[in-house]
Amino acid sequence: NCFQKSQQKPSSSPPGPAPWPLVGNLPQLFRHNPTFRWVHGFMREMNTEIACFRVRNTHFIPVLSPEIAQEIYKKQDAIFANRPLTLWTQEMSGGYKTVVLTPHSDQWRKMKKIWISEVVSPARLKWLHDKRAEEGDNLVFYVQNQYKVNKIVDLRLVTRHYSTNVVRKMLSGRRNFGKGTPDGGPGPEEMEHVEAVFITMKYVYSCISDYFPFLARLDLDGQQKLVKHVNNDLIGKYHNPIIDERIHQWRSGQREDMDDILDEITYASVDNPSNAVEWAMTEMINQPQLMKKAQEEIDRVVGMERLVQESDIRELNYVKACAREAYRLHPLSPFNVPHMSMQDTTVAGYHIPKGSHVIVSQYGLGRNPKVWVNPHSFEPERHMNDEDVSLLENDLRFISFSTGRRGCIAGMLGTYMTIMLLARLVQCFDWTPPPKGIDLSEAADDILTPATPITAFAKPRLPPHLYPI
Repeated sequence: NCFQKSQQKPSSSPPGPAPWPLVGNLPQLFRHNPTFRWVHGFMREMNTEIACFRVRNTHFIPVLSPEIAQEIYKKQDAIFANRPLTLWTQEMSGGYKTVVLTPHSDQWRKMKKIWISEVVSPARLKWLHDKRAEEGDNLVFYVQNQYKVNKIVDLRLVTRHYSTNVVRKMLSGRRNFGKGTPDGGPGPEEMEHVEAVFITMKYVYSCISDYFPFLARLDLDGQQKLVKHVNNDLIGKYHNPIIDERIHQWRSGQREDMDDILDEITYASVDNPSNAVEWAMTEMINQPQLMKKAQEEIDRVVGMERLVQESDIRELNYVKACAREAYRLHPLSPFNVPHMSMQDTTVAGYHIPKGSHVIVSQYGLGRNPKVWVNPHSFEPERHMNDEDVSLLENDLRFISFSTGRRGCIAGMLGTYMTIMLLARLVQCFDWTPPPKGIDLSEAADDILTPATPITAFAKPRLPPHLYPI
């Protein structure tokens, strides 16, 4: 019997598949790809919202319930404030010098203060407002140029490069590493950079030598060589010149600190906003009545004689509801970044040993049928119960920007980027799907983008003088 039923007495382990000697559940995890779909299927079969999978001596605790997620992220936040040590996190954090991936330590506290004071404080965001606004204009310029030459618009390219361009504008004052293209699009340098960022995301917490250290020298799956090459040779060659130019403008921190912060801001800014808007546009083009309703809201709030701005976001509740629904239904990653327990504890009546990796399922929360009616349908109206719709979800019924002491400290920046990107695309253009229609299927791996990049025809819908030239 491959299943091990949970005991009913308090403080037993969560239910999970019976581990093999020495390797734990590694054979099952390797045999099923993508792994997260098997994990979720197992938990449905066991009718449980918390489980335990083992790889060697490490306990992985997936969670699908908002109530249990709140117990971890809020009630026992201090216990679950640590991060695992892995090949990927060490490489991508510059040896644990950043915030998101760094274990609970003095270094983490120091870098969190730098993040807040130098990058995402309200004063800093206000000061950098014009940089973000310029990139919103560049976005409209590029899409309009595709219309002028009757080109179809690749929404994945648009959303990813808007997100990275905003960060470059904020940190270096320029939108391109190279010359870009005459129509306002990304050049080969930007294409290579964004592709490298997303390559690294496919290998988060997945290296076998993290759990069997004696295999590290062999690099059996080739991940160590690939991750180091992408981070140092591709991403580094673009980030290092920016740091050299800007290091004297920062009030605190060493050069290495700034280098690693730039890397981390790039990862944080590219993935969530770009993926949410790509999916929101996909769903709204597929359901034109949703697009029309969002356009009508923007026309009512903003009018037809100016472009939408960040100052309008507060009143764009339906646009924000569309973004919330994209975050709920279409998270980029199946699981949130792991939280590691710093001591033995009890969660939902189950014993969680020290060193366990708790992975809250963004995919499972957003599609939990006990929480959501028609969980697999894209229905923005479900979020219109509040007078002021927010992308943040305090009750953890889904995750847009994580919460707690290890939560996302750039949530406000992420909100600005997400809503401005979506609102400009919705306000400025009417969208027509290609003749083959819209493919709503998800990618087959652990990065949950649309299976194929979404393309559509864009037609300007505002007076011509409003479009940048």
